Amino acid sequence: MKGWTPSGALATNVEITAATVQRGDVIQIGGQPCRVIDLIQLPASAKRLCFESGELLTMHARTRFIALRMRRNW
Repeated sequence: MKGWTPSGALATNVEITAATVQRGDVIQIGGQPCRVIDLIQLPASAKRLCFESGELLTMHARTRFIALRMRRNW
């Protein structure tokens, strides 16, 4: 995610779990923002997060992160 910055849209910090993570959420890992582009359901309520950078992260049912979520104005 080289050079990505929020574009004036409203964003909020939310606590996410494997049950609440969504495509488009931005999670900071190792100081780098990573945007979720795909989710794969795994056994035991876990999910595999696929990031724009091509990296993968397995989020177990009890894992919690703080993510930046863009607010959609409909």
